[in-house]
Amino acid sequence: VQLQASGGGLVRAGGSLRLSCVVSGRTLGNSAIGWFRRAPGKVREGILCVDDNDARIYYDDSVKGRFTMSRDDAKNTVYLQMNSLSPEDTAVYYCAARGFRCSRDVTAFRFWGQGTQVTVSS
Repeated sequence: VQLQASGGGLVRAGGSLRLSCVVSGRTLGNSAIGWFRRAPGKVREGILCVDDNDARIYYDDSVKGRFTMSRDDAKNTVYLQMNSLSPEDTAVYYCAARGFRCSRDVTAFRFWGQGTQVTVSS
């Protein structure tokens, strides 16, 4: 199983980015895909997850109303749309996969993408 995250970059505060996570070796219908981030000086934390039934679970209240997650089963790809970005969103963003159910626990996810840097300037 491999995950390839992409779409990060430098954006000004208030801007938007869309991250992609292409999953190979595992179908989205049998997977929970989580997005995590590690801000400078902080530990990796879960922000949002979609389970095998396409249900979305937010783990970080600060992204509610700004970040949304979508899934394209035909492309086996999950997207993270990030709007109204602020400097506090600066982090390395990771996608990860596990079986069926979501979890906010990073240790519950076995398969990880390589991470993509998001930098938001003020």
